[in-house]
Amino acid sequence: MAVRVAVVGAGTWGSSLVRAFVAEARVDLRWLCDRSDSALARAHGIAPAARLTERLEDVLDASDVDAIVIATPSSTHAALACRALASGRHVLVEKPMALSVADAEAVVAAAARAGTVCLVGHLMLYHPVVERIRELVERGDLGDLYYLSSTRTNLGRVRSDENALWSLGPHDFSMIDYLVHAPIATVTARGQSFLQPGLHDVVFATLGFEPRPGAPTLAHVHVSWLNPRKERRLVVVGSKQMIEFDDVASDKLHIYDRGYDRPPEFASFAEYLTLRNGDVTIPRVAMVEPLAAEIRHFLDCIEQHATPRTDAASGLRVVRMLAAAQASLDEAAS
Repeated sequence: MAVRVAVVGAGTWGSSLVRAFVAEARVDLRWLCDRSDSALARAHGIAPAARLTERLEDVLDASDVDAIVIATPSSTHAALACRALASGRHVLVEKPMALSVADAEAVVAAAARAGTVCLVGHLMLYHPVVERIRELVERGDLGDLYYLSSTRTNLGRVRSDENALWSLGPHDFSMIDYLVHAPIATVTARGQSFLQPGLHDVVFATLGFEPRPGAPTLAHVHVSWLNPRKERRLVVVGSKQMIEFDDVASDKLHIYDRGYDRPPEFASFAEYLTLRNGDVTIPRVAMVEPLAAEIRHFLDCIEQHATPRTDAASGLRVVRMLAAAQASLDEAAS
């Protein structure tokens, strides 16, 4: 039986979600909800069989809705997710799940009470390359992790409802949370507001992890709307191998057999660290659209009564990191 879906929020990303849900055979897209007539009209062109409304209440009161997708402005995510969960529906809420830790905790509590599926749209965790990196880390191919570095920049759309940290950062923070099995100990961030007063358009954040065997000591994240070219890059450095994930390039994953070996015996300090400059491997990774993979995972979890990869608890962890970085930004500005 098809899952009957309502999409709340039919803007730029909401339209992408509508397209992806329409393409899924296990979905019957019943409702589109948005306050903008033009947004509804565009989405209706993609899903002509769906009913249209400007009122969330119509969706919540409908008897033909099993799952609600929330793709509204970030400031509304938590409240709408809580209302949708309270109605007994499965929920896919876009990132960030909330703009405060308290609101994120409220979503976690609402999901626990509802007992339904709550998936947070951390899209990068459904990217085939990120899944491959996770496998390599779990298998120990990289050895002990030293550090991670992530860059997400371009000269493009500037938002007025959230800064670059909250708009771009969830992608990178969620990948770090997914790959590193160590609690965050410290978060520091610095940034500037060049285009809109009080709204950071460039942020540099550094995460420090609690000491654990094999875990990295730090991770660095750079997000910006003010960069001459688009970059979507993640570097993971380990004691055995290093990885570069470039989502803009055609060959997205490079594995470097490079580093420093420490021989068991050495006569001088110069012999202590020996440079290893091995091969660069470009593995074949079968590409699947991450959004399509995310939606299939959402439907699988509904059918199997399973916990999503990006559940409300993982959404809360990401919000906590973002909130700590924001607090550091605010402290630096005061």
